[in-house]
Amino acid sequence: MELLFVTVIGACIGAIARYTLPKRATYGAFLVPAAGAAVTATVWVALLWAGLTFDGTWIWVASIGAGAIASVVIALVLPGKRIQSDDAKLARLARA
Repeated sequence: MELLFVTVIGACIGAIARYTLPKRATYGAFLVPAAGAAVTATVWVALLWAGLTFDGTWIWVASIGAGAIASVVIALVLPGKRIQSDDAKLARLARA
């Protein structure tokens, strides 16, 4: 049950990052929340396998922190990469 909670928290943090950071028109509405949820859940399960317990503080801090960092990095890096890719494709199409 805690995995569900931490995954929803990761998705909410991703949604907050998606709507507070600039250039959000360059990627889909669910990309950053989905990535935040996926990273949060993956880190949670990895830490459970590593021996941390679900009622400990550090598993929550590490999982939610990793999801937040991943959401912010994706929301900041992806627009630049997308714009570069679109410009390169336009230039390639314009030459043809």
